[in-house]
Formats: sequence, structure tokens, C-alpha cells
Amino acid sequence: MSTSPNTGLGGTPIAEEAVRAARVLHPDANFMPRPTRRRVIGVANQKGGVGKTTSTVNLAAGLALHGVRTLVIDLDPQGNASTALDVDHRSGTPSVYELLLGEVSLVDAVQVSTQSENLLCVPATIDLAGAEIELVSMAQRESRLKEALTREALDALGVDYVFIDCPPSLGLLTVNALVAAHEVLIPIQCEYYALEGLGQLLNNIDLVQRHLNQALRVSTILLTMYDGRTKLADQVTQEVRRHFGDVVLKTIIPRSVKVSEAPGYGQTVLAYDPGSRGAMSYLDAAREVAERGSSRERRQ
Repeated sequence: MSTSPNTGLGGTPIAEEAVRAARVLHPDANFMPRPTRRRVIGVANQKGGVGKTTSTVNLAAGLALHGVRTLVIDLDPQGNASTALDVDHRSGTPSVYELLLGEVSLVDAVQVSTQSENLLCVPATIDLAGAEIELVSMAQRESRLKEALTREALDALGVDYVFIDCPPSLGLLTVNALVAAHEVLIPIQCEYYALEGLGQLLNNIDLVQRHLNQALRVSTILLTMYDGRTKLADQVTQEVRRHFGDVVLKTIIPRSVKVSEAPGYGQTVLAYDPGSRGAMSYLDAAREVAERGSSRERRQ
């Protein structure tokens, strides 16, 4: 007699998902390596809907759940990263807006996510929507975030990684992220027009590198929204790998309903459905990021 796939017995889909969930939720024997030095990574792509915020929060959560203390700076006025990390971002909450204006310190603006004590967030409130206009008249307007993310402030928080979630534009907020960051991570969706506008983003990164932040470089490209049923997804994957080589992570994030649903519940997919394909893919991507960070000095 055949075994029903829903019985929960060994070897069934439910049992396999439970094993995968245990990998995420009980990582004691599988901690990720800390980087040789703190990494500050801007996550940028001016195209919307490419998985930028989703990738930011899930990579950060994957690292944090596996022993790496991680800070997310929500620099997108929509505040979606703050929502996914379940931190307060109502108007009036100390946030990245006050941080940019110099009204609060980094320590005062940080909150701890309910999903891990190693996962910190500086939230974005609706006040951030007008920040670009206010920043225009300020001194050192491109460097406001960098001035707030001092080594002393980050040391006080004890963080190994800082992810800056940029808005889907190339305006002053994104420039602030690129000036403050050491690296750029670009999510690219495995869909039609995937590379549209990417040249403009790379040009802007080059401009920031030449004039404002010589240390900046594109260190990581993450392929997202992969649908294995289409030839197009494979074509985009091959094209991106041909253009960018080893900068592209081996892990590819599949298109997933669970990944899309999670923010609606104020969670990352690793918390919402830790046994899902989406959660395991982001966990694998986070491990790749961690392993690259731990070996960076030895390669240089």
C-alpha cells in the first residue's frame, strides 16, 4: 500500500519540509562564519519589483539566525523592510529620517527585530518621503548616512554586517547609501528586461566611486524570481553570469508564493515558512555571502 504524501512519515514532503525548517530554526551546529572585517553593503536596483527589499531582509535574517550580528538600514520611504522585520515604524518613531538630519544617534534609532536578537533595524517612517528635498540644502548632503554610521557607533552595536535597503530610484537617498557602503549587492530578476536600466545604475556607482567613495565596488549579484518552467529564466541567468562572472552568487532565488506572503505577516520568509524552498534558497545565499566575507582578505 502506498504512503500518502500528507501523512508526515519519513521521506514524505511534510517530513522533508520539517527537516529543512529545523536547519533554519535550530542552527546551533551550523553557524555561519563572521567576516574578516565589517561589511557595509548597499542593496540597490532602481527597478521596482526585483526582490530588493525581500533579499535585504532575508539575507540579513539568514545571517542573524546563524550567529552573525546584522543591522538593516531601511532607506526606502515605503518602509517595507521595517515591516518584514517587525519593528515599529509609525510616524514619530526615531528612524533613519532623524538619523540623516543628525537629530538622533545610530544607537538611539536602532530596534531589535522580534525574529532574532542578532537582527537589528533602523526603521523608515513616512517622514522619510520628504527627506530628499530637505537634504538638498544641507552641507555634505551625500554623506549624511556615512557620518552617522561611524566605526564607533557600529562597534557599540557589535554588528558584523550592515545592509542598506535603497529605494527604487537613483536619487539622493540611494547616493547616501552608496557613499556609506563598501559594497553594492544588486538583485536581478530572471525575467524579461532584467538588465534594463542596469547600465545606468552601474554608471552611477562608477560616478560615486570616482568622486565620493573610492572604496565602493559591486561585490555581489543575486538572481531572483527564477521560474524553472521557462526558457527565459535560463537565458537571463546565462547572460548575467556571462557579463558578471564570479560576482554572481551560485544560489538562485526561485519565484515563491511564500516569499511574497511573508511581509504581509510582518515576517521574513525564514520566520514565516522556514521549510519552504524560498527560505532555504535565501539561507543558502546568506551562507555564500558569509563564506565570501570570511575569505575576502585571504583572496586579496
